[in-house]
Amino acid sequence: MRAFHSLRWSLIALAAFSLSAARAEDFRVEEVPSVTAVAPGQIKAKTILISDHADAKIRDEETGLIRFEDWAREKPLEKRYLSLFPDYAEPTIKVSVHGIEKPYTEKLHMYVVQARFLISKPAEAVDLGRFTNLDTLQALDPSINHKRIALDQARPNIDPQSAHNRNPARRWCEAPQSLCIESRYPLEGRIPVGIRLANKLEESGKKISESMDFQTEIRVLPQQEIDQADLAKLTKIDAPVVGVLEQALFDVNQVMQFGKLLAVVQPYPTDRTKSVVTVFMALGIETDVLQQKKEFANVPVLRNLIPVQVLMGRSSFNSGNSISAGLPSYVRNRIRAIAQLLDQ
Repeated sequence: MRAFHSLRWSLIALAAFSLSAARAEDFRVEEVPSVTAVAPGQIKAKTILISDHADAKIRDEETGLIRFEDWAREKPLEKRYLSLFPDYAEPTIKVSVHGIEKPYTEKLHMYVVQARFLISKPAEAVDLGRFTNLDTLQALDPSINHKRIALDQARPNIDPQSAHNRNPARRWCEAPQSLCIESRYPLEGRIPVGIRLANKLEESGKKISESMDFQTEIRVLPQQEIDQADLAKLTKIDAPVVGVLEQALFDVNQVMQFGKLLAVVQPYPTDRTKSVVTVFMALGIETDVLQQKKEFANVPVLRNLIPVQVLMGRSSFNSGNSISAGLPSYVRNRIRAIAQLLDQ
């Protein structure tokens, strides 16, 4: 009987994804300089406005990303809501230098995305809670496998090496009605072959993993935690915030230190039969990873495996529709799937 139910849910998830993938084509992506500068009345139906263009004055021209300290200084409201917690700082870790442990600050670069789209139903009818269902998440991207974890399995809660990502307000996974998951994404296409070669050439040091492994907490914010004034400033829409979905990536095995997704639902200002959803996503990428060039550039077959090129989808090693496609493609596909699911 248990096997039957498992098969049943698997078939439901597959059907949901197939339906989502087919209909998601109805939503098209339109690139704009700034999503929050576009009024809801200018958004066309079945259109997702998206921007990942950092302000020129704080953008790192070489990577197209933003240094964490510049982001915190110039975009304090974004930093407050899109960090793991409001006072999050670049982590200080201990490294061994000639056998002596010394503190080292892990510098970060930020990849920040804004998206906005309309939903053809009232804001109160938009069901954010479905994203705290494991089957729904599996259907959004079947190439990533998820399993539930408890609060005593969340690494920052128990591992001193991950203490910098502990939430000072509470432990991860103890919020009511939250879903905590551990996820694994086996890198696709030619990337694993390149990683194996790179690991063979690297005689010492940390090896590159052929999978992305991460832990996240997903929850719908209770009304008492919604700061109406600040979130309206963040979205730049003068309308009450009806719902907020928050996904916090608090542990990842490589490349990144943290991630945050925030989806804010507000009523359409002049038509309450429709709603506006604004999605923000921020990923804290380790600067050391972005600076790994020489060891790849000196090996002809690995010249296109330079991490920043792969991450930003500018490498011949990129493939597929998930993380292996590069962050810009992955984020757009993920937001498109979210939009379609909310609009159903």
